[in-house]
Amino acid sequence: MAQAPLRWLNRLGKALGALLAALALVVVLFFLTGWIGSSIPRNGETPAIADGVTIMVETNGTHTGIVMPVVTAQKDWRETFPSAIIRPDGRIPTHIAIGWGEREVFLNVPTWGDLKASTALRIAIMGGEPVMRVSHYVRPAPSDTHRPVTISREAYDRLVTAIEASLPPAEAPREILRGTNPADAYYHATGSYTLAYTCNNWVGDMLAEADIQMGWWTPFAGGVMKWIEAPEPS
Repeated sequence: MAQAPLRWLNRLGKALGALLAALALVVVLFFLTGWIGSSIPRNGETPAIADGVTIMVETNGTHTGIVMPVVTAQKDWRETFPSAIIRPDGRIPTHIAIGWGEREVFLNVPTWGDLKASTALRIAIMGGEPVMRVSHYVRPAPSDTHRPVTISREAYDRLVTAIEASLPPAEAPREILRGTNPADAYYHATGSYTLAYTCNNWVGDMLAEADIQMGWWTPFAGGVMKWIEAPEPS
């Protein structure tokens, strides 16, 4: 009789081991698929443009974003994002950086160490509601993490249209949401954040609309940035 619990524990241990092995395989396959998917181009090479609109693609190693002038002949982002008029420190921004991501993570998770296991599990299984993050810069300098690329004015028009399509209609000034970074503003966005469609997938889609060569599936920051040439060291 005493051996029955031991046999049960042994079987439970084997089942848990098999489950962990299966989860590890899923994670490996996810990263492998992300690398392969981001390496297959969906469009032609990024054209060399001498006279157009210079944007930047930024990364912090996890998220990517698109940096654009606040005002151009094509678009005045102050009309879309009230926070682009003036920064909390009183300075007037020259550029904004736009990203798209999961609401709970963007608003309430300052570092990955603050991410609750329950939140991560919920996002992995059910997905999440998105928001658009807007950062406000004053003359950002090119660097390895802020890579400039000049696109045609027609391509910039398409980029603007694609970004605005990820925002719900607004007849009045948009509500500004605040998160863990007081310098950033957040806005309601459309779509659904999932493991199959992440913040970096969204950035990849936006850049592809602007004639920038991009991979088919870019769930990770590196999958986006490898298509953007780093600036020459100054």
